[in-house]
Amino acid sequence: MKRIIKKVAVVGSGIMGSGIACHFANIGVEVLLLDIAPNELTETETRKGLSLENKAVRNRIVNEHLANALKSRPSPIYHQKFASRITTGNTADNMKDIASADWIIEVVVERLDIKKLVFEQIEKFRKPGTLVTSNTSGIPIRFMSEGRSEDFQKHFCGTHFFNPARYLKLFEIIPGPQTSSEVLSFLNNYGEQFLGKTSVVAKDTPAFIGNRIGIFGIQSLFHLVSEMGLTIEEVDKLTGPVIGRPKSATFRTVDVVGLDTLVHVANGLYQGVPDDEAHELFKLPDFISKMMENKWFGSKTGQGFYKKVDKDILSLDLNTLEYRAVKKANFATLELTKTIDKPIDRFKVLIKGTDKAGEFYRKNFAGMFAYVSNRVPEITDDLYKIDDAMKAGFGWENGPFEIWDAIGVQKGIELIKASGLNYAKWVDDMAASGSNSFYTVKDGATYYYDLQSKTQVKKPGQDAFIILDNIRDSKKVWSNSGAIIEHLGDGILNLEFRSKMNTIGGDVLQGINKAIDLAEKEYNGLVIGNQAANFSVGANIGMIFMMAVEQEYDELNMAIKMFQDTMMRVRYSSIPVIVAPHGMTLGGGCEMSMHADKVVAAAETYIGLVEFGVGVIPGGGGSKEMTLRASDLFRKNDVELNVLQEYFLTVAMAKVSTSAHEAFDLGVLQKGKDIVVVNKDRQILEAKKQALILAEAGYTQPIQRKDIKVLGKQALGMFLVGTDQMTAGHFISDHDKKIANKLAYVMAGGDLSEPTLVSEQYLLDIEREAFLSLCTERKTLERIQFMLTKGKPLRN
Repeated sequence: MKRIIKKVAVVGSGIMGSGIACHFANIGVEVLLLDIAPNELTETETRKGLSLENKAVRNRIVNEHLANALKSRPSPIYHQKFASRITTGNTADNMKDIASADWIIEVVVERLDIKKLVFEQIEKFRKPGTLVTSNTSGIPIRFMSEGRSEDFQKHFCGTHFFNPARYLKLFEIIPGPQTSSEVLSFLNNYGEQFLGKTSVVAKDTPAFIGNRIGIFGIQSLFHLVSEMGLTIEEVDKLTGPVIGRPKSATFRTVDVVGLDTLVHVANGLYQGVPDDEAHELFKLPDFISKMMENKWFGSKTGQGFYKKVDKDILSLDLNTLEYRAVKKANFATLELTKTIDKPIDRFKVLIKGTDKAGEFYRKNFAGMFAYVSNRVPEITDDLYKIDDAMKAGFGWENGPFEIWDAIGVQKGIELIKASGLNYAKWVDDMAASGSNSFYTVKDGATYYYDLQSKTQVKKPGQDAFIILDNIRDSKKVWSNSGAIIEHLGDGILNLEFRSKMNTIGGDVLQGINKAIDLAEKEYNGLVIGNQAANFSVGANIGMIFMMAVEQEYDELNMAIKMFQDTMMRVRYSSIPVIVAPHGMTLGGGCEMSMHADKVVAAAETYIGLVEFGVGVIPGGGGSKEMTLRASDLFRKNDVELNVLQEYFLTVAMAKVSTSAHEAFDLGVLQKGKDIVVVNKDRQILEAKKQALILAEAGYTQPIQRKDIKVLGKQALGMFLVGTDQMTAGHFISDHDKKIANKLAYVMAGGDLSEPTLVSEQYLLDIEREAFLSLCTERKTLERIQFMLTKGKPLRN
C-alpha cells in the first residue's frame, strides 16, 4: 500500500507538541494543532467582555503555546513563513477535523488514563487506515491501545521524538501488540527520508532505547561523582567534546533539559525495571533529592548545577550544596589527547591515564559496556540501534559499541572484570564465532555482529547513503594534509576537507584545483562535501594574520588571488561542480557554495559572509558575487539602489541564516537552482545524483560574465551617507564605517560616473584591493587576533 502524508493532526500543543507540529510544517506538510479549550477566562478576557464561547478564547491555550514556540531560540521552524502551514483548534470543537488527517500524533501529558481518553475521542473521528501514534517517553505502548478497534490497533504505535524535535535526530518507533509490519516499515522510512531523522525501531520496554541507556549513563555518573569525589566542573570537562559529546557535557545538559524531567524518567525506570542488574543506580543520590526539594531544576528555575549571578557563573558544591565560583578543571591525561583530532582515536589513550581522569574513564566505560551488552536483546535485537539512538538522541559522536571497538573488545572485557561487573554471554559467543569487533566495514558498507546468526550482517538502510568514513581508504584518488579526493562511483569525484574546522588554506585550495584537474581529464563531475560537524568555518585567518603582521603584502595578495581564482574555477570548469554545505558554512565556505553549479544544502545549514567580524570584506569572490546577484535582479522601472542595498546589508551586517531555507532570503542560495535535503546523511549521495544529472544532460563550460551592471557614484554616495549616519548615531564604530565604505566601493563598482557594465574580473580586482588595504589596518589585525584567541568577534 502506498501511503502519502499530506496532513498531520497533533493533539497536545505543549513544548513537544508545538515542536513536532513545526517540524512537519518544515517539510511542507499541512498541520492541525489541537489542545483543550480553557474552562475559565483570564482577567484580560473578562475585562474585554469575552465569553468562554468566543473562538479566540477557546483556542487561547493552543495559540499561546504555538506563539511561544515560534518565538523560542533556537527556532523550531526553518522559516517563519512556514508557520502558515499550521492551523490551530481545540479538542472540543475541532476533533472532528482529524478525519482529514493522514497521521494523528498524540502529545498530551504523560498519564495513561488521559492518553486513553484522548484515543477514545480520536477513534470516533479518524478514518480507517489513518496512522495514530503516541509521543510518549516511557509509558508502555501495549497499554495505550487496549479497548480500541482492530483497525486502530493495527495502525497504532509509539513514535518518540526527542526535544527539540527539529534538532535532535532520534525517532524511536515502538510497536504495539497488533501494529502491522507495513506501518512500522512506512514510519521507519518516513522518519529517515522526510523528517530527516535516524529511525530506530525499539521494543516496548521501559524508556525504550535512548532514555534507557542515556538515563543509566547520567545516573551512573551521579553515583560516580560521589564515589570519586569529583566536582561538577571536572565531570563536565571529562564528558564533553574531548570524548565527542556536546559542549554542555553532563551537568549543563541536565540544567538545560531540567532536573525534574530527568528525575521523572529515572524514577519511572527504578519502578519499571526491578530485575535490571543496575537497578540501584536508578535510585537518586542524596544531593539530587535535596536539589529536587529546593526546586533547583536548572535553567527553568534559574539555578541547578550552575547558577548565573549578574555576569558570573557559579557552580554547585555537591558536598555542601552551596554555590561557589567555577573552578577550572585540568587533567594530565587530557593533555595527552590534544594532538589527536578525532574523539574515536582518543579512547585508547584516555583509559591508560594514571591520574583521576584515567580512573574515571576506566570505571565509566566499564559500567557502560557491561550495561549495553546486557540490554541486547532485551531492548533491541540489534546492537547498532543502541549506538544510533545515543548518537541521534544525545549528540554522542560515537555510540557505546563503537567506543568499545575503538578500545578493543578484549580490553573492554578487562575493564568490566576489573570493576567487578558482568557482561552478556553473547560477547564471548561473538569472539568464538571469529568476530573480534562489533562492527566491520566491507565494500564501503558497515556490518554489525548479529546475535541470531552469529555473523556480521550488513546494517540496513545504507543504500540511501554514501558514508565517507567507509570509502576514504578504498576509494581514495589523491590526498594532501588538508584534503582528500575520493571516487564516489559513476565518474563522480568527491573532495573532502580534512583541515582543522575545515578551514580553507593552501592545502585545501590545492585540493580543489587538483580535484577539478582530475575531473576535467578523466571523470564526469565533482562534489565538494564532507561529513564533519561543519562544512567550513571559512578561510584560514591565522595564515592571513601572519602575512599581514609580517607585512608580506605581495604574498598575501597572491594568496587572496589564488583563493579568488580557485572559486572562479569552481564556477567555470568544464565539469559540473556541486557543493554540499551543512552546519556552519561561513566566509570562504559560503563563497565556495555561491560559486557552485548547484548547491545541495542540508536543512541545518548556517551560512553567511561573516568577514566583517574579523575586520575585512569577503575577499574570495563573495563581494563580487553579491554584486552580480543584485545586478541579475535589476528589472526595468525598479529602484535598483534598493535591490543593491539589500545585498550590501547582508554582507555588512554579517547575516547568517539559521537554516538553509533562510539562506534563500539572504541571496546566498538561489531559488530554482539550489536544493535543500532534510536528512544530512543523504546529502553526499544526493549531490552525486545532481552532478550526474548535469553531466548526462550535456554540461557546457560557462562563459565568464562581462555584463554585471554596477551603479557607480549613485550607489556609492548613498552608501557613504548611510555609514556616516550610522557612525554619528553610534550604531557602528569608526572602523566598522571604514570596512563598510570599502565594501560600498566594491559593490558600487568603484566611483564610476554612471551605471556601467563590468566583468567579474574587474570586481574581483577591486575586491582584492579593498581586502588587502584593510589587512594593513591595526584594528583589523586586532579583530583577527581576538577571533583566533577568543573564538568570537571583537567590536573595536
